[in-house]
Amino acid sequence: MDTFALVVTIAVALFFTYTNGFHDSANAIATSVSTRALTPKAALAMAAVMNLLGAFLGQGVAQTVSQGLIATPTGQHGMAVLFAALAGAVVWNLTTWYFGLPSSSSHALFGGLVGAALAGGTAVHWNGVVDKVVVPMFLSPVVGLLVGYLIMLAILWFFRRANPHKAKRGFRIAQTISAAAMALGHGLQDAQKTMGVVVLALVINDPGRGFGIPVWVKIVCAVMMSLGTYAGGWRIMRTLGRRIIELDPPQGFAAETTSAGILYTTAYLFKVPVSTTHVITSAIMGVGATKRVKAVRWGVAKNIVGGWFITMPAAGLVAALLFWLVKLAFG
Repeated sequence: MDTFALVVTIAVALFFTYTNGFHDSANAIATSVSTRALTPKAALAMAAVMNLLGAFLGQGVAQTVSQGLIATPTGQHGMAVLFAALAGAVVWNLTTWYFGLPSSSSHALFGGLVGAALAGGTAVHWNGVVDKVVVPMFLSPVVGLLVGYLIMLAILWFFRRANPHKAKRGFRIAQTISAAAMALGHGLQDAQKTMGVVVLALVINDPGRGFGIPVWVKIVCAVMMSLGTYAGGWRIMRTLGRRIIELDPPQGFAAETTSAGILYTTAYLFKVPVSTTHVITSAIMGVGATKRVKAVRWGVAKNIVGGWFITMPAAGLVAALLFWLVKLAFG
C-alpha cells in the first residue's frame, strides 16, 4: 500500500508538471508569437527544448520547496497530505486554463501544500512561506514592472535615430534569443518545483534517504514539463500576447529580457521560487506603459492581478477538501 501511494503521488506530481507546462508555455512564447518573431509551432518546440535544458541547471528552488515550506509529514498520512496538495494545484491549473486566466502554477502548488498541511495537522514553516513565497509574490511583479519600463525606455533612447522598419526587423530576430532565455528560466524555476515535491514524496516513503535529487527525478520532471509545453496553452497565450497590449518586436524583446533576468537572479542568487506568470505579465505592463499609460488594458490587467491574489487560498481550500475526502475514503 505504501508503494502504491508513492507511485500514485508521483504520478499526480508529474501530471501537475505537465499541466504546468501547457499552462505556462504561454509565458515564454506569447510575446514572440504575437509579434510574429516566431511561428507558434517553432516557438513551442523551442520552448520545450529550453524548458528541458533549464531543468538541469540548478536545484536551489527544489530544496526550498521540499524543505522550506512545510514540515516533512510521515507515513500514509503524510502521503495523503502531499497527494491532496498536488491534486488541489492540478484542479486550480485546469480551472484557470479553461478560463484563459494566466494565474501562477507555482502559487497553486504552494497554496496546495499549505492548505493540505493545515488540514492534515502538519506544521507549516510560516517564516519560509512568507520569506520565500509571499514576499517574492508581491515583489517580483513590482520589479518586473519597473525593470520592463526602464529597459524599454533605454531601447527607445538608443534606437531613437534608427530606421523603424530595420529596428523592428532586428528585434524580431533578437526575440528568438530572448524567448529562448525566458523558456530556459521557466525550466530552471518551474521544473525544480516539481522535483522538490517528488523528493518530498520519496522522503515520506523512506525517511532515511535524505533530500538529494536523483537523476531520474530530474529527467522525468524535465520531460513532462517539455511535453506539456509542446502541448501549448493557446487560451492563455491570447491573453498575454494580445489582450493586455498589442506588442511590437522591441517591446516583446524588452519584456522577455526582463523576465529572464529576474528568473535567473531569483533562482541562483536567492533560491526563491517565483512565478513566471507574474514576472512576464508585469514586464509586459511595464513595457506597454512606455508607449502611454492608457495603451495598457488595465481592466484585463486588473483581472489577472485578481487571479494572482486568489490562487494560493483557492488552491489551498481545494487541497484541504481533497485531503478530507481522501481520509474519509481510506480512513
